[in-house]
Amino acid sequence: MSVPAKRYLMYVEQNYSFAILRPLQDAILKRGGEVAWFVAGKEANSGLLTESETRLHTVEQVQAFNACAVFIPGNVVPNFFPGVKVAVFHGFFAGKHGMDHFNIRGFFDLYCPQGPNTSEPFQQLAEKHGFFRVVQTGWPKLDPLFSSQNAIQERNTERPKILFASTFSNKMTAAPHVFETIKRLSLQGKWDWLVTLHPKMDTEIVAKFKAIQGPQLRFVENEQVIAALQEADVMLCDTSSIISEFLILQKPVITYKTQFSGEHLIDLDDVNKIESSIEYALSKPAELMAKIKAYTEMIHPNTDGRSSERVLDAVDWFIEIGHKGLKKKPLNLIRKYKIRKKLNYWKR
Repeated sequence: MSVPAKRYLMYVEQNYSFAILRPLQDAILKRGGEVAWFVAGKEANSGLLTESETRLHTVEQVQAFNACAVFIPGNVVPNFFPGVKVAVFHGFFAGKHGMDHFNIRGFFDLYCPQGPNTSEPFQQLAEKHGFFRVVQTGWPKLDPLFSSQNAIQERNTERPKILFASTFSNKMTAAPHVFETIKRLSLQGKWDWLVTLHPKMDTEIVAKFKAIQGPQLRFVENEQVIAALQEADVMLCDTSSIISEFLILQKPVITYKTQFSGEHLIDLDDVNKIESSIEYALSKPAELMAKIKAYTEMIHPNTDGRSSERVLDAVDWFIEIGHKGLKKKPLNLIRKYKIRKKLNYWKR
């Protein structure tokens, strides 16, 4: 008798979730499992699903699908969905939002953090609360970042490539402040430039950068960001979470008036220092690279591109053994009511 395929549900409330969950989907399909997607709320675009991906439209369909696990890159999930509730995180803990990263909202059975700086605090919280487990797995989103390393090493490196990436917040974005500098430097022809901006960036700023594209400057759309991270030698940024993803590749990052802190970054408050800082970063000074290495060992030590596999192994472990001895989750009545209202679902 054949064993039924394991079923898994991807729970999406934001567009960034697709890039986080698709490597998990790939790993599940390679294991012979089945995957379905549930897109909730108004901020996620279900049109980003491909024709080959299965979308469930109703709670009844979710319950009939009966997944063994639900993967969530957010903070909440319907408690009435079948399966182990697995937190796979929507970004790195970098201090930008304080300790909110470690808020325990009472929805998850299993947390799969990226590295020691998140797994250790969550493990302490697991021992305190007693109703969830923690397994450090690495971040599925980064699996594609490491899957093409050989291709990266073989690329043409005649001219160094500088990637400018920026967040959209008016208070934190560097985009309007560094525009003229990037325009000038791209015209010099000393380096090639790649530019990628947050999907929520002001459209006028996006248009300005697209207008200066040329032989030495190319605008990179959101779906091409992984390739841009692999291609670039140095990043210029502000307070975007993409900084950590670039550092994990052991490449220097220059920040302009960042809200992050640390000796693993080259932080500036003067656009006139950008050019000399790029020269410094391209030299990859030993002291800076050692600090980058130490930092990335704390946030994401795995560089094998198999984080999704570890997440699936953690789910198997939880179902077989890990759930034993856990306390009941808190009632969480207010949050549960809000979810039911959002989905307009009032059945048991």
